Amino acid sequence: MAYATLDELKDRLDWDLDNDELRIAAGALEDASDLAAVYGRDWPEANPPRLVRTLVLKAAGRYMRNPNGYTQSRAGDETLAWGDAHGRDAGSVYFTREEIKLLEGLAGTRPTLTSVIVSAWDSRTRPVRAGLVPVDYDGAPFPLFANDEDPW
Repeated sequence: MAYATLDELKDRLDWDLDNDELRIAAGALEDASDLAAVYGRDWPEANPPRLVRTLVLKAAGRYMRNPNGYTQSRAGDETLAWGDAHGRDAGSVYFTREEIKLLEGLAGTRPTLTSVIVSAWDSRTRPVRAGLVPVDYDGAPFPLFANDEDPW
């Protein structure tokens, strides 16, 4: 299952892929699509949102350009370096934090702050006259104000 095609990925790369690279690119598209489903939701493969397709292509293209996750390379002394910027994701298909937030937003799974009405089990509202406060026992309401006509 992939949310983007191999031809779409080849159009985004600036070199022609050989047979091994085509195989790796197909795997990268599947991995990116699986991650998109994890961070977002299972979109229909035939018609995912356009931004999901873009993010999958972006992650797969990032991997194809730098499959080992190098952050530095020198030819003279053959120095190679890996950074900790992406931690365990370096050298694999991954989404950045911003891309993950976009996927969560598209899926409606982004953590948000919300208000929830809380009420006791089997509670009922009782009609109360103005100026009187309901009590939790079956007695008469407690008068809070001076008179019933104009409690304010």
